[in-house]
Amino acid sequence: MPISKDQLGNLVASNGDVIGRSGEKIGGIGTIYLDDISGEPEWVTVKAGLFGASESFVPLSGARIAGNDIHVGYEKETVKDAPRVDANGNLSPEEEQQLYVHYGLSGTQSTGYQTGDVDYDTGLSGTQSSGYQTAEVDGNIDRATEGYDTSGPTTDDAMTRSEERLNVGTRSQEAGRARLRKYVVTENVTQTIPVSREEVRLEREPITDANVGAAVSGPEISEEEHEVILHEERPVVEKEAVPVERLRLDTETVTEQETVSEDVRKEQIDADIDDDRTIR
Repeated sequence: MPISKDQLGNLVASNGDVIGRSGEKIGGIGTIYLDDISGEPEWVTVKAGLFGASESFVPLSGARIAGNDIHVGYEKETVKDAPRVDANGNLSPEEEQQLYVHYGLSGTQSTGYQTGDVDYDTGLSGTQSSGYQTAEVDGNIDRATEGYDTSGPTTDDAMTRSEERLNVGTRSQEAGRARLRKYVVTENVTQTIPVSREEVRLEREPITDANVGAAVSGPEISEEEHEVILHEERPVVEKEAVPVERLRLDTETVTEQETVSEDVRKEQIDADIDDDRTIR
């Protein structure tokens, strides 16, 4: 969409940039020049170099506005190599023709540039002439009916006061990690169990009618030997691995209060009155 005269006020005070065809920044917006007859924007100067000390002219034909920036149909190198012309309101026919040739534009301007302040109510300058005029603010605007911003274009009859406010929220981020790790430890286990053993005990049995036959069944006098096998229990230890429990990691969310502090700016408006009248 072509740049219209009605959009000039915001562009002059926006501190925006001129953007090249490839999307790279060429420099800051300097001065916008209007056709002195049609009143439509024709040229814009680009501030470049240290502190914007150098300015280059760029045609506004085919340009568009995006936010506070002007997008032109020329690459940064093309603008950078444009003929150097002082942006001081004195664009001669020769300088103008050099710019036309550099940018490959047709048409020849018959007369040089003349300065003139733009009245934003009419879009016309105080002095009509062929050529171009700068899009500057008329310092003679009727301040009784319309406000005037000394740092930019005209405003309405009120001043807007703004202030910064905190918009506090939360975001999730990784705070740490927990993991399960299994390892083997050795401990001593002591248990007491009962064990039994056989011991020899001598029993004496008197001769009775019941056992007399067994007593006299052998030789009367002889030598003999009897043997008894003794038994005993001993502890036997066996180990086996058995599952005892299962463990897993789980998370739970706890909420706590945290106080944030930040400096915010806000505008204050004071009224200065030239005489002793009281502001109500």
